[in-house]
Amino acid sequence: MQEIGLFKAIGAKMDFLSQRQSVLARNVANADTNGYKPLDLKEPDFSTYLKKETAGSAGTSVTPVAIASTDDQHIGATGNTVTLGQKKQKDVYETAPAGNAVILEEQLMKAGKNVMDYNLMVNLYQKQVGMLRTALDAGR
Repeated sequence: MQEIGLFKAIGAKMDFLSQRQSVLARNVANADTNGYKPLDLKEPDFSTYLKKETAGSAGTSVTPVAIASTDDQHIGATGNTVTLGQKKQKDVYETAPAGNAVILEEQLMKAGKNVMDYNLMVNLYQKQVGMLRTALDAGR
């Protein structure tokens, strides 16, 4: 299954999230270490990776599906969309008197989001495997 581009992308994202969890755990473990600066991994651009992996053998990519609205009262991808008020978390640069810049709450929030993202990838992987099994069983 590693031959399928989507599975490669999911696997790459899971590898990244696993490595990031290790870095975040190290930050929490060093929360009381003098002079320790928290680290984080820069997230790769998975959309570019997925486009590259889903390119056909002739170099053509998968054709995107266009969203069509057949009725004026339908909610479309453009036009009358509602945007909810989202606030970006303010960057906090606190440093303890001992020179430690680890903020436990921030690290635990990142770790929690990381776990949720990993679980999302696991569920997506399982759903894709289920769809393949369904397709293979339908041929019997």
